[in-house]
Amino acid sequence: MAENITGNERRGLSPAALLVAGAFFMEFLDGTVIATALPDMAKSFGVQAVDLNIGISAYLITLAVLIPASGWIADRFGARKVFAIALAIFTLASVFCGLSRTVDQFVAMRVLQGMGGALMVPVGRLAVLRTTPKHLLITAIATLTWPALVAPIIGPPLGGFITRYADWRWIFFINVPLGLVAIILALRIIPNIVEETRRPFDMPGFVATSVAMVSLVYAMELLGAAHPQGGLTFGLLATGSLALLYALRHFQKTPWPMIRLDAMQVPTFRVTMYGGSLFRASISAVPFLLPLMFQVGFGMDAFRSGLLVLAVFVGNLTIKPATTPLIRWLGFRKLLLINGGLNVLSLLACAFLTPQTPVWLIMLILYLGGVFRSIQFTAVSTLAFSDVPSAQMSYANTLFSTATQLAVGLGITLGAIGIRIGEKVSEMTGLAAAPGMSFRLAFAAIALVCLVGMFDTLRLEKDAGSAVSKKQG
Repeated sequence: MAENITGNERRGLSPAALLVAGAFFMEFLDGTVIATALPDMAKSFGVQAVDLNIGISAYLITLAVLIPASGWIADRFGARKVFAIALAIFTLASVFCGLSRTVDQFVAMRVLQGMGGALMVPVGRLAVLRTTPKHLLITAIATLTWPALVAPIIGPPLGGFITRYADWRWIFFINVPLGLVAIILALRIIPNIVEETRRPFDMPGFVATSVAMVSLVYAMELLGAAHPQGGLTFGLLATGSLALLYALRHFQKTPWPMIRLDAMQVPTFRVTMYGGSLFRASISAVPFLLPLMFQVGFGMDAFRSGLLVLAVFVGNLTIKPATTPLIRWLGFRKLLLINGGLNVLSLLACAFLTPQTPVWLIMLILYLGGVFRSIQFTAVSTLAFSDVPSAQMSYANTLFSTATQLAVGLGITLGAIGIRIGEKVSEMTGLAAAPGMSFRLAFAAIALVCLVGMFDTLRLEKDAGSAVSKKQG
């Protein structure tokens, strides 16, 4: 199996990479497809649409909490078996999500879905990274990152179409045939990578990271709620911060840490963890904010708003072939700075949209946003592993996957907080009567977060990641 994959990797597209990308697509799609269905789901559950963001956040944060443990599970039981079991859990949970009758039931099943997704992420990515040489890393990473870019954009129109012509519950039922096919292919294609060294399970590290992530994210959820609970929010922030500090110290001292931090000594990896996480959080809020702004703010129906958001997907898709040449031409540092600035401007442009804005102009802004978003996402993800030694690749992958999922989950919460802040600011400034003003102000806040994340890029050397980009100076 390994020899077959290595041969196919000459084109950078092995069967395993394509299957893993397909599984990622299904996983990321489920993380965002309910965005346009939120108003209809809220009516079914008797709550406000913005309050249902917990259904998205709970799923994504469960991924972040369990990803470190899944790396250990994969090493112990083998990549092929774990990947297939993950698909089975994900598919079963999808059925239960569609059958949910209350918000509590729905969130519980989204957590179960997240458990399946958490087993898929590091196992699939590591199986591909271990069989890809450095000079083909850009192509391999581009294959694995397209689901994270495409699924959040395909999700809204697909969710809108299903909601309008069927029922939102079918959003989850369609995963059943896809999941069954993926399970069969996984048992045939995924290499059965098993770590020969049996490392013990780091229970203190796992508990500490779990407490930290759940506490911090729940605190963020409360900050974005209509009626924040000051005492509880402060307590959760304090608990999460203390647990995170303990976990970081524990990982540095224990011989078998759940997450090894060695890769943080690599400058290129460190930049993608700090500034890169702010970028990922900011763009993750976009698929959540856009459909709500178009529907709740501008009064569009779910299907029409979903079709507009498709312009972002077209931008992602059309620029893909040019991403690798751009990285090789400009190098990582120059590309991330130039394209990052354009990405900030595209986010800020969304703050100036109104119901009277011509459709062609809306689609142009969203299309260009998709272009800049795609380039930045692929460049950041590739740079992360460009200088990481092979011996550290497994732990670096686990750390990167955990940080990515946490950033995505916090991005949704960031969007909700942005809306709440937008409501307060628009009321204070007398702009509350303007259609969608709270959502437009949220986009301005998101653009600012993305801009702050860019400052970390200035610390990169001119030849950063040259082993992959082949760009010297």
